[in-house]
Amino acid sequence: MKDLDSIPDLMADIGARAKSAAAVLGFANAADKKAALRAAAEHIWNRRADILEANAKDLAFGRDKGLSDAMMDRLALDEDRLRGVIDGLRAVAQQADPVGEVIAEWTQPTGLHIQRVRTPLGVVGVIYESRPNVTVDAGALCLKAGNAVILRGGSESFHSSAALHGCLVQGLRDAGLPEDAIQLVPTRDRAAVSQMLTMTDTIDVIVPRGGKGLVGLVQREARVPVFAHLEGIVHIYIDAEADPETVLKVVLNAKTRRTGICGSAECLLIHKDIALTIGRGVIRALIDAGVEVRADETLATIEGTVPAQASDWGQEYLDMIIAARVVEDLEAGMAHIRTHGSNHTDCILTENIQTARRFMTELDSAILMHNASTQFADGGEFGMGAEIGIATGKMHARGPVGATQLTSFKYLVTGQGSVRT
Repeated sequence: MKDLDSIPDLMADIGARAKSAAAVLGFANAADKKAALRAAAEHIWNRRADILEANAKDLAFGRDKGLSDAMMDRLALDEDRLRGVIDGLRAVAQQADPVGEVIAEWTQPTGLHIQRVRTPLGVVGVIYESRPNVTVDAGALCLKAGNAVILRGGSESFHSSAALHGCLVQGLRDAGLPEDAIQLVPTRDRAAVSQMLTMTDTIDVIVPRGGKGLVGLVQREARVPVFAHLEGIVHIYIDAEADPETVLKVVLNAKTRRTGICGSAECLLIHKDIALTIGRGVIRALIDAGVEVRADETLATIEGTVPAQASDWGQEYLDMIIAARVVEDLEAGMAHIRTHGSNHTDCILTENIQTARRFMTELDSAILMHNASTQFADGGEFGMGAEIGIATGKMHARGPVGATQLTSFKYLVTGQGSVRT
């Protein structure tokens, strides 16, 4: 990269090169994109020692910065997590290429034959915190969908992201694709984020992935369209007809598997008829597992709970904390979710299919689950290989944003010398 005197100059240069790369990727051969991703996976494994050394620098920076345990967990890499990153890359590589897919086609009475065909969005800007694996997930998914991408990782993952980005670029080089297809902003300066949000001439969509502060900033200030979720305030409603074994297994996994991810359960809503039977059992199990349970007046009679405050309803803890309250029935549970939820992921535990159907029909969260851990709220678990984020808006993309969701469409219209009367 040539010397540039200012952040605006730097970002303008990155944007122009991304736009040029996107013009090539729009019709790149599917086999070449697959080859680039597979090669990148090999480079990550071969350079794993260097990547982990870079991650150690980031972890030291994070400790000095006073990052929470949840944020440090998101930041940390080890060989097992790198294997997961590589598996995700290979899974994306193996997916059918979405570009050029015919979504629908028909022939009009005029003789016009019309096709609606998937096409890349163009240039995607991804702004993220902590998780260095987002560098790979975002780069891979954007490439698969024929988009160029500008990555701006968090200051805490600076070294890890750079090491992983180098592997992606080498994969592009090996496959003969433009190296500017996946660019990483080479500065910790926060002015680069503000600049990205206004680059309407070169960036087609922004995807923020991080905490409430980052996402809120992007949603407030972006002039570029945004795919995002602000918070993952995930509820589990335990119905009167829930199976006790299912409740215990699902709730413990949903809360404790990884507390720092957006699919982690944050609030239990328990039907009054089973509050002090099944409800008591699952709360005791959570406490035994080290979870702080902030309970309403009814459940606060259970030994080991902490009295809930009004602020606990609608709280995203991202920690070993969960709120719990008794509700009168399904309607009351859904009313609570509508008031305090974030339209991300919500779950019902019940053996009554009709009750489950009502829950999943009448609520409007991006992801609704029945008898399954909310930790499955993840693009990889949905068969997308990886995800660039979860979108809770209603325009264009919603839920896990994979390669297919990173495309738009165009109409191809064929006539035979057709003229309109």
